[in-house]
Amino acid sequence: MLETLDAAAVRRWCASGLAALQRHQGEIDDLNVYPVPDGDTGTNLVLTLTSAQQALAMDLETLPDDGHTPHGHALRLMARGALLGARGNSGVILSQILRGLADALAAAPAVRGRQLAAALADAATAAYAAVAHPVEGTLLTVVAAAARAAEQADTDDLRAVARAAAGGAARALARTPEQLPALARAGVVDAGGRGLCLLLDALVEVVTGESPARPAPAPPAVRPPATAVRETGSPAYAYEVQYLLDATDEAVARLRGELDGLGDSLVIVGDGGTWNVHVHVNDVGAAVEAGVVAGRPHRITVTRFADQVAPAAPLPTPLPDGRAAVVVATGAGIAELFAAEGATVVPANPSTGELLDAIRATGAARVVVLPNDPNTQSVASAAAREAHRLGVKVSVVPTRSPVQALAALAVRNPKRRFEDDVIAMAEAAGACRYAEVCHASKEALTVAGPCRPGDVLALVEGEVHLIGADLLDTCTAMVDRMLGGGGELVTLLCGADAPAGLADRVREHVERSWPFVEVQAYEGGQPHYPLLVGVE
Repeated sequence: MLETLDAAAVRRWCASGLAALQRHQGEIDDLNVYPVPDGDTGTNLVLTLTSAQQALAMDLETLPDDGHTPHGHALRLMARGALLGARGNSGVILSQILRGLADALAAAPAVRGRQLAAALADAATAAYAAVAHPVEGTLLTVVAAAARAAEQADTDDLRAVARAAAGGAARALARTPEQLPALARAGVVDAGGRGLCLLLDALVEVVTGESPARPAPAPPAVRPPATAVRETGSPAYAYEVQYLLDATDEAVARLRGELDGLGDSLVIVGDGGTWNVHVHVNDVGAAVEAGVVAGRPHRITVTRFADQVAPAAPLPTPLPDGRAAVVVATGAGIAELFAAEGATVVPANPSTGELLDAIRATGAARVVVLPNDPNTQSVASAAAREAHRLGVKVSVVPTRSPVQALAALAVRNPKRRFEDDVIAMAEAAGACRYAEVCHASKEALTVAGPCRPGDVLALVEGEVHLIGADLLDTCTAMVDRMLGGGGELVTLLCGADAPAGLADRVREHVERSWPFVEVQAYEGGQPHYPLLVGVE
């Protein structure tokens, strides 16, 4: 049993936590409330903590000349490794939790109960600060409950505080279905919160030598709906404003209140007096002026989201020196399409470090990143923040599908200012409606009705619109529904498991039913989705 948390204990905690996540990886993946075969919260947490453990293993014995204690240095290595290896929203939030712990404990002479409780409070604050629109009933709720329980223990006994934190997290996890209707309908608890509970139980085991006896969450009684709460901003705001800000904590606290009144999607993350500010607004000048009042804003970027169809454009000319695009791709065919457009391609579900390596490998001072998946956007943003510290200007265009990235790449113009080019790419991506067809992997209640394993699902903008039994019929019906809202160009990306001739038959249907619409079809090679569709 330990009275203080030393460097060796940090190493054992990381290893024990990783082992627990690996044992429960499939269970956590299955908690994702989505009836398509891409639940990956458990996988992302494992990969994130694997990177943390690798950082510890490589450098645990090396102490920097900055006055930090051995345990503080170990925690910083763990947090830094998690940040660079973070995958998905859950991985990014976990990396911020570890950063909050490391920042709070780095210079503490000893880590006893009250120090751990204060550090957990800082970790919860860092986690909430990393999310644009915090949603209760998630990993955020669980870490906040752990911090409150640790504080209420009110003791220097490290073992008592660790047990209290783990117990508070477990109770909060059990309540997550009461806070998120999607979880209640699915009969499951939050996947990210479940992962954090395993990590806190691992900490209890390291500190006390005892393994907490907790029952595993019950399997879902009703399969999940095909829609889930998403942490996205309101379309009421037309501009995204981002800048780095040199300012004091007090000034940033006032800035948060002012920007919160101007718009939404507010995220302010800081480290050592430098802050990354992100907000969606209609009054760009007021958002920038608020930064000027608070401190010294620099590397200011403004992206305009306009709801208009982008005109067709010729293939872009090769990128000039100093400017590049990094694109995340799933499938060999999709990767070849992006490479032909002059982009640097990163495989699907990258870590922060992998994206950062790709950004740096371009040798460009100005880089645009296209994540092509909602779950990769937070990873891309984390990589962009890291790149900013290295002097590389990075803008993330929030593409949610490869077809949107193709639309964005098609309008690049190296003769424009980089900021204007990013705006044009964001407009083109936003004007491209996207859809995907897959087979349901789970029984679920969707907004289009109930589905069963094997049913064909047509998802438009991430929401199930059609449920069918025949793949071709569902694909053509989905394209008809999309073109009913207008469109001049349809892009088809055929998946790795698509039957032969699927794209040709969909193309023939469009040419017959919509004679004035142009159709482009490619072999995408993506898994899980026989067909991806874009309409511009």
